[in-house]
Amino acid sequence: MNLLRALATVSGMTLLSRILGFARDFVIARSFGAGLATDAFFVAFKLPNLLRRMFAEGAFSQAFVPILGEYKNKGSEENTRTLVDHVASLLSMALFAVTAIGIATAPLLVWVSAPGFVADAGKFELTVMLTRITFPYIFFMSLVALSGGILNSWSRFALPAFTPVLLNLSIIGMALFAAPYFDPPVLVLGWAVFLGGLLQLAIQIPALKKIAMLPRPSLNWRAAWADPGVRRITKLMAPAMIGVSVSQISLLINTIFASFLQSGSVSWLYYADRLMEFPSGMLGATLGTILLPSLSRYHASNNPVEYSRLLDWGLRLTLLLAAPAALALAILAVPLISALFYHGAFSADDVFRTREALVAYTVGLTGMILVKVLAPGFYARQNIRTPVRIALISLAATQIMNLAFVGWLEHAGLALSIGLAACLNALMLYRGLRRLEIYQPQAGWLIFSSKLLLALIVMGGILWFGMGLETSWLQRSFVDRTIHLAWLVPLGASAYFVTLRILGFRLSDFKRQAA
Repeated sequence: MNLLRALATVSGMTLLSRILGFARDFVIARSFGAGLATDAFFVAFKLPNLLRRMFAEGAFSQAFVPILGEYKNKGSEENTRTLVDHVASLLSMALFAVTAIGIATAPLLVWVSAPGFVADAGKFELTVMLTRITFPYIFFMSLVALSGGILNSWSRFALPAFTPVLLNLSIIGMALFAAPYFDPPVLVLGWAVFLGGLLQLAIQIPALKKIAMLPRPSLNWRAAWADPGVRRITKLMAPAMIGVSVSQISLLINTIFASFLQSGSVSWLYYADRLMEFPSGMLGATLGTILLPSLSRYHASNNPVEYSRLLDWGLRLTLLLAAPAALALAILAVPLISALFYHGAFSADDVFRTREALVAYTVGLTGMILVKVLAPGFYARQNIRTPVRIALISLAATQIMNLAFVGWLEHAGLALSIGLAACLNALMLYRGLRRLEIYQPQAGWLIFSSKLLLALIVMGGILWFGMGLETSWLQRSFVDRTIHLAWLVPLGASAYFVTLRILGFRLSDFKRQAA
């Protein structure tokens, strides 16, 4: 399989999900604004979402995919199917227990994650109620991560990438048509999350049946635990949970800081994070998804040369696509925020407050995406200790910067801390790969970087002058904003890629076959 084509396929599905995600946030912003109700929902949803990213898509996927790939390439089909059954059995039982505990201890969880809410009894109780409704999402999505790991290992990338679309459709539909039937109306968002998780799990079943890998879970945990593959996965999971989820832990701690700031701070950070996640999800998560299976195969076949070349391909592609995305987000912050969210209860002050957080996030956007590419370079080799140590250092640096920045930059300081720490994380991962001689840069990096910088300058200049005054965007209608962005964004992108082509870049230069 051509990895560039796989990247295009997965990115296309992710693009659809992100577009619907913005439509989802547009509906939430228009219906509920940025205040007490949305703060409560975003905090409640952040808890299961954090566990999903840490446990399911983070630690579990990074530990499960390399072991599954090893079984698939070196073992029999029956042994592989048995491993899947045993993993599904233990995972289901553990998830059921975690979900039950989470629902029972929701007040404590809210108190820990947003202690500033305690001063407002109504806000605290609403957050607890929403937390209990949304917490089963971790159960559904962890099983979805299991399914996605299996499908990706069989090079079925499209369906796992499409799956998040169902959550967005659920929230949009429920918020538009079912909100009047709930008291308070914001509870509709919690139930929409529950329904979306259930739908995402259900859609995996036919695809798993097609490749004869539909898990057959049982309650015989002793047999599952006796499987050596399960034990290896479990051994890798605990440290991997920290290593791949440091950014999510930072976001949770930032919520604690933000809960003590003025009302709306949590929401401003959320909306900025949603915009930042558009390129982060399309590039970082996608590249990590398609790189890990091939890296695992190269490691299993003892092919360090191709292993290094694949990492080099991933790094160049990351910089080629992430750098212009970060620059464009920083320049077009107000146009994008006003077009997407400046409606209904979302005020002009909310636009500029969200802009502050978004610009701060973009400082580290490229670093965040590079982490998604560099970390699999360790995990595919089942080296957990190095990225975990680096992640802990980055997490500590984030909190030091939080204390330094929050006093004078407020919520934007929290966003800046995450961005700078991500750059530190990426730099240390890169140095680790070089020091261990896992990665050796291919020739031509200086010329590549110089051409990239020139293309960025051309694109940045066009976007800056084409945007006009930021304040003018608040005076325009939704249609005018949309039309302006509809020609400005493609113009900037075209200028960037045309400049690269003039400088000698060709699409064929980035074609790469999977292992």
